[in-house]
Amino acid sequence: MAFPSSTSEHPACSPISPRRAAKAVWRRLIAALERVNLLILDDWGPEPLTADQRRDLLEIVDDRYDKGSLLITSQVPVSQWHDVIADPTLGDAILDRIIHNAHRIELKGDSLRRQAGEKKKP
Repeated sequence: MAFPSSTSEHPACSPISPRRAAKAVWRRLIAALERVNLLILDDWGPEPLTADQRRDLLEIVDDRYDKGSLLITSQVPVSQWHDVIADPTLGDAILDRIIHNAHRIELKGDSLRRQAGEKKKP
């Protein structure tokens, strides 16, 4: 009976590649996000998204579309979200899914933190 020269030749002994392990973790995270009724993205958009972040966001909003609520808070006006996404095609796809059934609430006035800080000054 011949034995493999190294454990990497035997399928049961081969280690899981980091890419495959990361993909499995990602799938579990996406599945968990699909189960929540409300997903909150707080303080969204302070800097442009990377290519990976754009693809991830599209996958998240696409999987959640018509399945659960999404609440996004941002100091960036909605009119500038395409700039944050930084890709016209993915920006259209992402924003179409987010804005299609959205209820927008735009707050005006000074920041509550700024107001509280001014009240503390002697």
